[in-house]
Amino acid sequence: MRDHLSYAKSLVSEMKEKHPGFGGLSHMVLEAGAVLQVSRYVKENGLGPSIIVVDANTYEACGKILEEQFAAEELEARLCLLKPDKQGDVVADEQSIMQLFIEAEPARTGSLIAAGSGTIHDIARFVSHRTGKPFISVPTAPSVDGFTSLGAPIIVRGVKQTFPAAAPVAIFADLDILTSAPQPLVAAGFGDMLGKYTSLFDWKFSALAGDEPYNDQVAMITERALEACVRHVESIGERSEEGIRTLMTALIESGIAMLLFGQSHPASGAEHHLSHYWEMEYLRLGRRALLHGAKVGVACGEISRLYHNAVDNGILPGVEPKEWNPLRHRAREWLEHVPAQDEIARLLKQAGGPSSISELGVDRALLESSLQEAHTLRNRHTLLRILNEARDH
Repeated sequence: MRDHLSYAKSLVSEMKEKHPGFGGLSHMVLEAGAVLQVSRYVKENGLGPSIIVVDANTYEACGKILEEQFAAEELEARLCLLKPDKQGDVVADEQSIMQLFIEAEPARTGSLIAAGSGTIHDIARFVSHRTGKPFISVPTAPSVDGFTSLGAPIIVRGVKQTFPAAAPVAIFADLDILTSAPQPLVAAGFGDMLGKYTSLFDWKFSALAGDEPYNDQVAMITERALEACVRHVESIGERSEEGIRTLMTALIESGIAMLLFGQSHPASGAEHHLSHYWEMEYLRLGRRALLHGAKVGVACGEISRLYHNAVDNGILPGVEPKEWNPLRHRAREWLEHVPAQDEIARLLKQAGGPSSISELGVDRALLESSLQEAHTLRNRHTLLRILNEARDH
């Protein structure tokens, strides 16, 4: 069987040769039965005792299997079952972080195992970074691209902030588990990848407008992963093994791109800022959380509409930004690679996810306020920021 992660592995190997201090990621497995290799990896690398970090759903998906495997290897492994909030969601916030901190006593902990999707990984990677204990990634759904991230978005007093975090030392992505993930989670992973259309645009634009750092090679890695997903959207929507393998590989490669660059620019632009804004508002109102990738996919369509209107049609939310003509000229070239909103919606629908704010559950008033204010959540010179700063002045 051809190793779909060979490209990602070569990137990590190359980076380790050039920068000996680079990350800890050294082992990646994407195949059926991968979860059965975790306990042996822990044993061979002397990483016990372990804490298996799960929620109620991911315990059923793979936490139980991990417990059985560790018992069979006669390895100590404690379970940290993260508690949901009042709305029934496990959230990466102060309470969840503290729950894992309390469990991760230094003398009794050799490693953390994040068995779940995005939120569980964010909690584990944050605690891993603060305690110095390595963590192992065991994804239960191909739902986000942050499995290898060096940053953890954490809700602190209702505000989402990104903190330095640890990358996993190993990833065990089990196709048997991933192909059984609920369709909304699969579609969310595709939505997270589709958001790279606008994040890649914003990255180039930020380098031009704000002199922010940019790397062509890293951008190509992200673009390559995005294109693979778009080519396989039908099989991803069908949750075939090939489709899920393609999606999971792309998510890992996108994460590695961020790892190589050291920041989230390659995979996070204005579409993510809208998503974070919506999330914080839902938390404030006490509403059930929306899937991250589902929000990102729909937000990508809204940002595409705004950007194409501004650049191609001259429809601005306010006055022209300073030095708009040279900015607009370059932006028009880059926007040729960003599909229109209706095409983004078509792809999201084909993957089996929500394709509009109404399907997602975001109302028009929240959309409008996010389009005017979400750029303040990150210090990035996105086109959304430039347009709004011109409107405000």
